[in-house]
Amino acid sequence: MTDNPAASDFPSSSLNSRIVTTRPAAARIWNYWLGGGDYYEVDRKAGDEIRRLHPRIEDYARADRQFLRRAVRHLTADVGIRQFLDIGAGLPTAENTHEVAQDIAPDARIVYVDNDPLVLVHARALLTSSPEGCTDHVDEDLRNVESILEHAAHTLDLTRPVALLLLDVLAFIRDDEDPNGIVRRLMDALPSGSHLVLSHTITGPEWPDVDIAAAWWNEHGIPSLTQRTPEVIAGFFDGLDVLEPGIVSCTRWRPETTGDPASGEPAEVPMYCGVGGKR
Repeated sequence: MTDNPAASDFPSSSLNSRIVTTRPAAARIWNYWLGGGDYYEVDRKAGDEIRRLHPRIEDYARADRQFLRRAVRHLTADVGIRQFLDIGAGLPTAENTHEVAQDIAPDARIVYVDNDPLVLVHARALLTSSPEGCTDHVDEDLRNVESILEHAAHTLDLTRPVALLLLDVLAFIRDDEDPNGIVRRLMDALPSGSHLVLSHTITGPEWPDVDIAAAWWNEHGIPSLTQRTPEVIAGFFDGLDVLEPGIVSCTRWRPETTGDPASGEPAEVPMYCGVGGKR
């Protein structure tokens, strides 16, 4: 394990005072759907209600996680990236970014960013690293781009290619908060050869139960959720070279199995994703 003073920056007493247990929280409910144990009763009840409204919710929670694994593996093994900035990292589960990357390249360096206090309570679990590499965890909000980059620069060399991971975190940025501008400012700060890895829940006429579940969440959970269409999600990649197969359902980004024999592709889930490279 690499010693990292950042692990002591998050005293549990102050973080515990920030944890809201009266309303379900996104990081905790996601952990519940993925089979973790870091949630409260309020999260379990909310997770069960959303599952009732949208029975496939766990399918796309898993699909999002599997996309992360495949994308990180590709960028590490095939592209040669050794630095990862994972914003909205969430609670640790199996095959976290550093585990996937360092399994291929032990010298990989990873910075996790999140502002959920329970995530930070578990920061020491995320901060484990191979002896050759390094991980760090930053307590920050995605909206505070300059602060994120300043803290990331303590661990990452921002003059060398970085993979920026935004896995279903832009959904918690409202349209009036300029999500496209946030992505652009982050990518502008990274050099040629860097990549954007992004996923986002979608809305569309074929997914009415997703809209119903999202409306329930926005009434009861924190933070609020903004759904977007695949076309809007594609706009986050403007100016980047989008890797094949493009902006697609998470199940269809370079799947390891073909899925439905009739169509030759896995079934779609209402979570779209893509990977784009910066020239």
